[in-house]
Amino acid sequence: MTHAYGKENLTMLTDFYELTMANGFFENGHGDQTVYFDMFFRTVPDGGGFALMAGLEQVIQYLKNLSFSQEDITYLRSKQLFSEEFLQYLSDFKFSCDVWAVPEGTPIFPYEPLVTVRGPAIQAQFVETMVLLAINHQSLIATKSNRIVRAADGRAVMEFGSRRAQGFNGAVYGARAAYIGGCIGTACTIADREFGIPALGTMAHSWVQLFDSEYEAFKAYATVYPNSCTLLVDTYNVIKSGIPNAIRVFDEVLKPLGCRPKGIRLDSGDITYLSKKARRMLDEAGYPDCQICVSNSLDEFIIRDLIQQGACINSFGVGERLITASSAPVFGGVYKLAAVEKDGVIESRIKVSENVAKITNPGFKKLWRLYDRTSGKAIADVITLHDEVIDDSKPYEIFDPEHVWKRKLIENFIAKPLQQQIFEGGKCVYTSPAVSEIRDYCKEQLNTLWDEVLRFENPHKYYVDLSQALWDEKQKLLALHGK
Repeated sequence: MTHAYGKENLTMLTDFYELTMANGFFENGHGDQTVYFDMFFRTVPDGGGFALMAGLEQVIQYLKNLSFSQEDITYLRSKQLFSEEFLQYLSDFKFSCDVWAVPEGTPIFPYEPLVTVRGPAIQAQFVETMVLLAINHQSLIATKSNRIVRAADGRAVMEFGSRRAQGFNGAVYGARAAYIGGCIGTACTIADREFGIPALGTMAHSWVQLFDSEYEAFKAYATVYPNSCTLLVDTYNVIKSGIPNAIRVFDEVLKPLGCRPKGIRLDSGDITYLSKKARRMLDEAGYPDCQICVSNSLDEFIIRDLIQQGACINSFGVGERLITASSAPVFGGVYKLAAVEKDGVIESRIKVSENVAKITNPGFKKLWRLYDRTSGKAIADVITLHDEVIDDSKPYEIFDPEHVWKRKLIENFIAKPLQQQIFEGGKCVYTSPAVSEIRDYCKEQLNTLWDEVLRFENPHKYYVDLSQALWDEKQKLLALHGK
């Protein structure tokens, strides 16, 4: 295993049952059976109206590096569960699947096929864990960070959660996802090095405590960083010492150098009250351009309340509640068999359950988004069978898959397929955009959603419908297997 960050071979990061199933497929002659799997999720975190797709680049890296080392084979042999013929198959393993996926930064909705894998049963089943791990984690954090960014109402949001993340991968890939979701940067330095996400930061309370006085601490910092001076003013007393000492340093150190202060940061206390007082004191001292940044266990609801209360805040540093999505910390994506292929004929498969939410949509499918041709707003998504084409030159009827009498004729629209091919026969045919491009694309796509879908509470349920042909196929299988 190599240890350059993000380049390690994660082939063995898999649920053990995927290996026992693979061996079983192999022994029963089903290893090369062509199958189709879909990755999708069932519920939007935090009761939101949509989620954001993220993590695809890490799935691609994983699939490119799939290979079993001799060390892996030796370990598997020691389990005394696998045949030598199967272990030889793994030694010669070469990924050969086709993969389609929704691009990162796309708004996504429950039950939509986000990733589709077509290929030999052993391979398509084996990649389940890492597909889910990468997409679930980053989609969760991108979705949460976007909620926080929207709550900030145009004010900058910085991701400050590295030290509270669930492990080092959670910190790095969480920073990546947060940037896709709209944060302007991160405290995580390695995320800057790896992905070009701006690394941001100011000072800690320890800096202030280390010096004999708060004034000396501020003066030393301003001397070292005169062009980017942001002072943490709540180590002792914000109003009585923090702000006065900051202003004194701005006057005595920065002003003679022809520099202006970048800002102050509040990390505790009554943020609304303190920010208002700080703004007044800074303005009266001649520093109306001095920004006020706040942190301290923030989330979208606290940020919204601060703004509604008239807090004087220019930017937010958000840590633990963003990087862990603590209010709804599980994305819940699943990976299910949807079809098998025999002699070139695709046969649909369905998972039936007494829990209606767990019934799957069968078949090899295609995902479409319908946009209003005049406003550019998204009207609905439609899941069709793979060989269907939605002709946007003609009216198209959509209907609720559960309440089929609810129907609507769509006219004057543009139909766009959402999935793009990522791998063809095991070869990557897709180039991942830079994270900054994904972030810009995400912002553009969010502008296609109606405000009612963007609401934090009781958002409008966006339409995700099935084509008539897919709905008929599902009903046929339900009738067959639901008896």
